[in-house]
Amino acid sequence: MAAKPQDKAPRRGAEAHRVSWTDHLRGWLRHHLEVALQALLRLTVTPIASLMTLAVLAIALALPGFMFTVVNNIQQFSSGWDTSPRIMLYLNQDVSDARAEQLSLELMLHDGLSGIELIDREQGLREFSGYSEFATMLSLLDSNPLPAVILVLPADHSTAGLQQLQHELAGLPEVHEATLDMEWIQRLNAYLLMAERFSWVLSGLLALAVLLVVGNTLRMTLESRRDEILVAKLVGATDAWVRRPFLYSGFWYGLIGSLLAYVLIQVSLYLITGPANQLAELYMSSFVLTGLTAKTSLILIVTGTALGLAGGFMSTGRHLRAIEPS
Repeated sequence: MAAKPQDKAPRRGAEAHRVSWTDHLRGWLRHHLEVALQALLRLTVTPIASLMTLAVLAIALALPGFMFTVVNNIQQFSSGWDTSPRIMLYLNQDVSDARAEQLSLELMLHDGLSGIELIDREQGLREFSGYSEFATMLSLLDSNPLPAVILVLPADHSTAGLQQLQHELAGLPEVHEATLDMEWIQRLNAYLLMAERFSWVLSGLLALAVLLVVGNTLRMTLESRRDEILVAKLVGATDAWVRRPFLYSGFWYGLIGSLLAYVLIQVSLYLITGPANQLAELYMSSFVLTGLTAKTSLILIVTGTALGLAGGFMSTGRHLRAIEPS
């Protein structure tokens, strides 16, 4: 007769309890939310120290953001200008208007030129009187002291080609002086490039400053809770569990500091909007000063928050390993 299989022993206690992955995820989220709220409330325990730390972080994050915004506005302002190189031919005083017009027609046949504009002496005087403060003094003169000017647009924009064309046109007998109207554009672009590079360097240095400020602040907080950490480790708490509140403190420092930096940048731009609009009017431009866009604002906030988290992780990782129950 075959033996009957033995019945399995009934499950008791913890063996009978099974936690689903949804319950596990819900508990994990609840725990992180509680820790995050506790970390935020801890900032209010020492309000003065927290505000000073946040002020330093806000200034450190606002400086590079403000510089990048200003450089971007200057680039937008200058993008509407005609940056194509031009050569101004100032004719001799004894060159008549008829000869100046004939010379401009002859230059139109030049292969190296893409455009010609003649500004005769009377037109030059009218334009100069309209923009100059010496209009009344010019009216007192017996004759027009301004020469005729021919504005030429070179077809070749290379440096060597422009210099060769300038030298060729300066050798014409009717030309008193030939100036290349391009150096100021090159200087402006060089200044903008230098300002942009300086903004990147400043951003790197201030990002390091943010890491050090957050790290040092959380390190002192960690030392003040040394006994609490020792007790937690004695009952089996892991370094990750102990580190979590400090990481959330770094998160809040970075997030709030970046939001304050956003406010500082917008307020600073608002204060210079009036002078910037007046400058644009002097250049007869419709330029309007713009602040942080949605993209740049998001970059600022994400960068500040990431630096706060990185500062918290770097400072607590090494010091937590040194705090062990003996």
